[in-house]
Amino acid sequence: MKTLSNVKAASLGLQHVLAMYTGAAIVPLIVGSAIGLSGEELAYLVAIDLFMCGVATLLQVFVTKYTGVGLPVVLGCTFTAVGPMIAIGSLQGITAIYGALIASGLIILVISGLFSRIAVLFPPVVLGSVVTIIGISLIPAAINDIGGGQGAKDFGDLRYLGLAGLTIVLILVFNRYGTVFSKAAAVLIAVLIGTLVAFGMGMIDFSPVAEASWFQMVTPFYFGVPTFNATAILTMTLVGLVSMVESTGVFLTLGEITDKKLTDKDLARGYRAEGAATIIGGIFNSFPYTTYSQNVGLVQLTGVKTRKVIVFAGFFLIVLGFLPKVATFTTLIPKPVLGGAMLVMFGTVAASGIRILSRVNFAKNDNVITVALALGVGLGISMNPAIVASLPEQVRVLTDSPIVAGSLTALALNALFRLTEQKSPSEKSRLAKVE
Repeated sequence: MKTLSNVKAASLGLQHVLAMYTGAAIVPLIVGSAIGLSGEELAYLVAIDLFMCGVATLLQVFVTKYTGVGLPVVLGCTFTAVGPMIAIGSLQGITAIYGALIASGLIILVISGLFSRIAVLFPPVVLGSVVTIIGISLIPAAINDIGGGQGAKDFGDLRYLGLAGLTIVLILVFNRYGTVFSKAAAVLIAVLIGTLVAFGMGMIDFSPVAEASWFQMVTPFYFGVPTFNATAILTMTLVGLVSMVESTGVFLTLGEITDKKLTDKDLARGYRAEGAATIIGGIFNSFPYTTYSQNVGLVQLTGVKTRKVIVFAGFFLIVLGFLPKVATFTTLIPKPVLGGAMLVMFGTVAASGIRILSRVNFAKNDNVITVALALGVGLGISMNPAIVASLPEQVRVLTDSPIVAGSLTALALNALFRLTEQKSPSEKSRLAKVE
């Protein structure tokens, strides 16, 4: 195979950055806005997230004795963490988010070598239920932004609805008629166009970009010393486990694309890289990181499977993390534009959960009950958290988070039904013939 020049590798690396930039930038915007960060704090959150995406990517690309799957993968914040982080930040404060990240990252490091055995606890009926709960519980946040933001005096103004509608239509058009690359970057392109239209409507002030400095250093514990809350740690650990299941699928897919047969040790190093990235993310006040599947499509599209391209992508992301002007520009995206993009992206998370559930055999009543109760408990608590407010403190560790409550319901019911499963007469007959 012909050696890839640095110029071409850099251009392909930049393409990978563009494909994942929307997810990398929108996650801190959503979380930061929801927990009431100032514009300056929001800009730092975006910048540190970009920086950590680069660090996490390089941790995964370079193989050491303990970390790195060694595939051309790009890492970014997992969307399954958005809802849980908002809930933790709203109830226990932002420092509890980072305490939970550090603790959950350590747990992931510890169990990484055993995860292939633990993964059986997350069959499609459980994993699909969890992802669906996360996606659906996030949609109200998108609707609030589409209307102009929670508490806006002109909430639901036609200008806001028009901008959100334009953003959604553009995403649909690029997904339907665009090239493979523009499909991967459809949300980013639509958000940029929507922001330009909002600027033409006089809804954006670019003075914060002019006032922002060109360079800033990343700062450990920028938002304060981490605090450790049992409910928050359990929530983020469950998110981490779900992320590991999703990453396994991406690793195996990329292994096939790159003709690399992955061993259990390769997968364990990949899990450890994600755990290490999550710990570092907690220290520098960013997010948990997972492998981005949209970049797998670019590997297939370009046919370039070398890790050199991803090294450049990681380097570009790290550089962006030191440039406050870029991060500040991102924070100027109007809420309706962001809300329109969020509606599509969060809906996609829910749809991913439904897609996973499509692999479930719903002819079995056990599976129907498992999904029904998991969704009922998770979404019920999400809609009315006061229902568990009077429970003892020890029990509320398991019920305060809709994600934890729904996930544990699915895990418990799945385990119960498996343990008490009885073979039908026809199955017993088939087994007798085999014996």
